Amino acid sequence: MTLKRKIELKKLESIQGGMSQFYTPQSSHETMLVQIPPHTIDDLFVHHFQTDQLLVVKGSFVLVILQNRQYQYLYLTEDNPQVVTIPIGIPHSAINFNDKPCLLVNAVLRHGESHPKDYQPVKKPFPYDLNKVMACQNICVTN
Repeated sequence: MTLKRKIELKKLESIQGGMSQFYTPQSSHETMLVQIPPHTIDDLFVHHFQTDQLLVVKGSFVLVILQNRQYQYLYLTEDNPQVVTIPIGIPHSAINFNDKPCLLVNAVLRHGESHPKDYQPVKKPFPYDLNKVMACQNICVTN
């Protein structure tokens, strides 16, 4: 079995039921509720035995992805329900410059036993471009 090594961003489908909006859940082996504190620049992490499926449920943050020796910055917000899938072996991080915490759900897919190294930070090969992070937030907020 070959695992995908590409980040995927998928808008969630939903149906209206009365006054409520129902979104399709993500299949997972484990579901985690994650809070990213305000004014946070997190370390890079790379998982070898899990795929992350992230959905922001309150607030917003910038997801940092390291691929091909370049950082990509993805703005994720509660205002645009979408799931980002991060396969094994992809270094990633979170930046929250907001005054409020961001709350997200991680629907984890396991590819073996959990390993402590999956949750230990890895050294950044070079600094984040915080101007690009700010630009990403500003562009996405105004659109």
